[in-house]
Amino acid sequence: MNDLFRKIAPVADELGRLFAAKGHELALVGGPVRDLLLGRSGNDLDLTTDARPERVLEIVRDWADAVWTIGIEFGTVGLRKGNRLIEITTYRSESYDPKSRKPDVVYGDTLEGDLERRDFAVNAMAVRLPSHEFVDPFGGMHDLRARLLRTPGTPEQSFGDDPLRMLRAARFSSQLGFTVDRAAVAAMTAMADRIEIVSAERIRDELDKLILGARPRDGLRLLVDTGLAAHVLPELPKLRLEIDEHHRHKDVYEHTLTVLDQAIAQEEDGPDRILRWAALMHDVGKPKTRRHEPGGRVSFHHHEVVGAQMTKKRLTELRFPKDVVADVSRLVELHLRFHGYGTGEWTDSAVRRYVRDAGHLLTRLHKLTRADCTTRNKRKAAALSRTYDHLEERIARLAEEEELAKIRPELDGNEIQQVLGIGPGPAVGKAYKFLLDLRLDKGVIGKEAATEALLEWARSTDLGAR
Repeated sequence: MNDLFRKIAPVADELGRLFAAKGHELALVGGPVRDLLLGRSGNDLDLTTDARPERVLEIVRDWADAVWTIGIEFGTVGLRKGNRLIEITTYRSESYDPKSRKPDVVYGDTLEGDLERRDFAVNAMAVRLPSHEFVDPFGGMHDLRARLLRTPGTPEQSFGDDPLRMLRAARFSSQLGFTVDRAAVAAMTAMADRIEIVSAERIRDELDKLILGARPRDGLRLLVDTGLAAHVLPELPKLRLEIDEHHRHKDVYEHTLTVLDQAIAQEEDGPDRILRWAALMHDVGKPKTRRHEPGGRVSFHHHEVVGAQMTKKRLTELRFPKDVVADVSRLVELHLRFHGYGTGEWTDSAVRRYVRDAGHLLTRLHKLTRADCTTRNKRKAAALSRTYDHLEERIARLAEEEELAKIRPELDGNEIQQVLGIGPGPAVGKAYKFLLDLRLDKGVIGKEAATEALLEWARSTDLGAR
């Protein structure tokens, strides 16, 4: 433990001595202790103390480089020392009133009592400061070795105190690859509806961390199997469509998890929130659009459009930022566009429109489209891959020739007004759109040709009468 603790000891020990000099206890606790034992490092430190929040402020005010009190109503004081972000929380227990969305905080007096109210035994270990005494009253070290998530007390009591812990179990399953104790899984299944009292923002944060984890498939499967997903992400379990007797369509739920895996495999700079959520949501419109066609066929016409609307609604209800909602729903809407490409029948104009419609999401759309191929037919999969290779080659060629990402009409707004002899107004916007479409269809034709085309267009519309 001492060898591991050296990585953070200077700041932690200094703070521990400061609290001890003022007559108070202080301990490193929870995730940072777990991560140290797992060989994971970070700059954030979670500490716990018997000192009340106001007393914590008095002790750290002159020592810290910065202090904030945004969580003080829940007993937490935040501060920064050098590059370390530190949260100090008073010993506490918390629970939910059945009708409340916010926890009631009651301060405690002992470190062991504080550890007992924590979510899982692997997060209920502590290191006293500055003595470095290791405290593990609930067998967290054993669970860490077994890669097991088990509550310090009964799971019913733990999840009753804070229902969000049920989602944390799924999140840690994704992040750490740990198995959830059978008793905890049973309690999650029996108590799934208790998650309804938790705020959308807290649910969003846990789901997002799960999706960005190393093994999101494991966490998502746990949510579906326990019934929690029906309350927090109902579109996911609904993908488990019954398979028709002739097996003429895929299990959409398993397909979705595979698409998510394949999208993750293409990431280059760490977890991509937009890509992962788009992969998870790309087929959520299928249950609503499923139709049984003559001959035993099953169709899902326009499921990408319906799915984009459903995605926007769900992510908005989960309080995701507007740009995340817009980007994810746009990828869902566009994920089938490639299938109109056939074996390369698109014109250059169609390729340009594909790029324009994808905009800044083009690279992600490439990855999502490739991830969406889950056929076991190797010949079919290879053919689809070659076809998409061809499309990307054409996009690259056009981009090199025309700087495709910067497509603009060859006449700007002022030039349009001069050519047509009009002032600012809706007519300029219509003319601009005509020239943009011309640019997409014909490529670069030069300002003279663009001017002639604009005048011809104006004569054929009501603008010609001006």
